[in-house]
Amino acid sequence: MATKNVRTKSAGYRCGDCGHEMAKWLGRCPECQAWGTIEELAAARPALAKVIAGAPRSPARPIGHVDIEVAKARPTGVSELDRVLGGGIVPGAVVLLAGEPGVGKSTLLLEVAYRCAEQSVGGAIGPALYITGEESAGQVRLRAERTGNIHDNLYVAAESDLSVLLGHVDAVRPGLLIVDSVQTMSTTAVDGVPGGVTQVRAVTSGLIALAKERNLPVVLVGHVTKDGSVAGPRLLEHLVDVVLQFEGDRHSTLRLVRGVKNRFGAADEVGCFELREDGIVGVPDPSGLFLNRRQEQVAGTAITVIMEGKRPLLGEVQGLVAKSVLPAPRRAVSGVDSARVAMVLAVLSKRAKMGLGDHDVYAATVGGMRMIEPASDLAVALAVASAHWETTLPTGMVVIGEVGLAGEVRRVPGVGRRLAEAARLGFNRALVPPDSGPLPENVRVTVVPDVGSALQALVD
Repeated sequence: MATKNVRTKSAGYRCGDCGHEMAKWLGRCPECQAWGTIEELAAARPALAKVIAGAPRSPARPIGHVDIEVAKARPTGVSELDRVLGGGIVPGAVVLLAGEPGVGKSTLLLEVAYRCAEQSVGGAIGPALYITGEESAGQVRLRAERTGNIHDNLYVAAESDLSVLLGHVDAVRPGLLIVDSVQTMSTTAVDGVPGGVTQVRAVTSGLIALAKERNLPVVLVGHVTKDGSVAGPRLLEHLVDVVLQFEGDRHSTLRLVRGVKNRFGAADEVGCFELREDGIVGVPDPSGLFLNRRQEQVAGTAITVIMEGKRPLLGEVQGLVAKSVLPAPRRAVSGVDSARVAMVLAVLSKRAKMGLGDHDVYAATVGGMRMIEPASDLAVALAVASAHWETTLPTGMVVIGEVGLAGEVRRVPGVGRRLAEAARLGFNRALVPPDSGPLPENVRVTVVPDVGSALQALVD
């Protein structure tokens, strides 16, 4: 009697690149359009009728009896990075640093590894192990020579296999592990191509288990997509303890490390760095980088104060208005939110009766600064009005406020801190929204409830 081959039912298929799941196999993923990345999922195991209790590794204790000394942050030696991390890196923490190619991630982490290697002489942290999957060890040595980051307790290995990486950790026993980058690492325990969803998830899970088991701080470098978000599955950001975004313009030396997620401190801090030929250095007082120092005021400029995390930064908005020769006047921005600039121009045209319909309007910031906070709306409005009327703002004046569609100027948080920073840099006049709270006494403040009042202050 012939027997029939019984085929087990498949649990479905999933793309190894983007993670899209489907009911049947396809040669091309309908989500990311990649060829040959569809993998069959293993059939789900039946649920156990009863879960057997296992022996705990350590007994549960009252929370007040848990030792916190082992979980205290240790300074890395890079003060601006420590500011974002909340005082330093916590033993056993996993930090994900993401940024665009060429922004300086490897240079920054090589500096961090060098500082930690210096501290290992006194036994504070321990040797630093730098695992590179994108470059050779010789290329990393060349960068270390250029930036002056050579130390006997800084170890470098060019590997892309997770099991070999664990062997290096056993041999060196580091106090800090840096993996550059997580998308280049792979493991034979799961299928998929390096950088795919399955491989990235498995490698990250293995490194997190290593960090928690050995109380070892781990820093992972992550790639970003075209829109600037972290590449790979969203689960990657949920697994790690800290997510940092490394930002910067290719045409500027200024770099910002912005906290996105931090389980050990505030997630709204920002660290400022300057990328030089001989390395990267922290900038503890970056406000002067975003101002154009000139002897006389120029029409079309306005100074404002924005908050990057808890740090107030002064920035300059420049506007240019010119008669258009095109059927559709041009609107171009750089460093500011184009949607908010369009809204401010509409408010000026409707509420202030400013004829901008037949003019080209340009708005930009100085020094590569990005202003996405609504508190810069009033500065954009006055910069455009100043350029349109060929009138300069008074010397030493800062402008703070959010502009509404009805033409009102809304209050923004932290006006007192913003004006205190402006006064420290020599500014003594300000236009602020109503109900801004306690303000410094050494700044002459003018309250403007709407855009019309602000423009009248400009004319006066």
